[in-house]
Amino acid sequence: MTQIDFYTHVEDKLRTACRLAAKAFGIDLPVMVLCPDADIAGRLDRLLWTTPAISFVPHCLANDPLAPVTPIVLDYLGTEPAHDQVLLNLRPEWPPLFSRFQRLIEIVSVEDEDRRIARERFKFYRDRGYEIRTHDLSKAGR
Repeated sequence: MTQIDFYTHVEDKLRTACRLAAKAFGIDLPVMVLCPDADIAGRLDRLLWTTPAISFVPHCLANDPLAPVTPIVLDYLGTEPAHDQVLLNLRPEWPPLFSRFQRLIEIVSVEDEDRRIARERFKFYRDRGYEIRTHDLSKAGR
């Protein structure tokens, strides 16, 4: 069954997505990042070139010919996933293919509307019997 993790109280969703993708890359886990649109995918692409500042996180868009062999793939088109390891969802809705992945990551900002929509996704997963772990990032570093 898919392991689901919600990272909550996040100040900057894209920077958090970069950190989580880089962490997964560091332990050889490929990540598919579902972006809501081309703009967010482009912003995340630019951030991944500089996060972390002292190393490189190999990534590309899902429609790139190198996507099947690239550790971090950014998708906003609904492309068929090249792997089933980690899915990082930045879309407001639950991803239809999430159950084929070993792990699903949801990032929830501090914004009220984002939190409301995330609660709907949380309920969707919970009502289907998935165990959900939450990580409150407002308490990180304390």
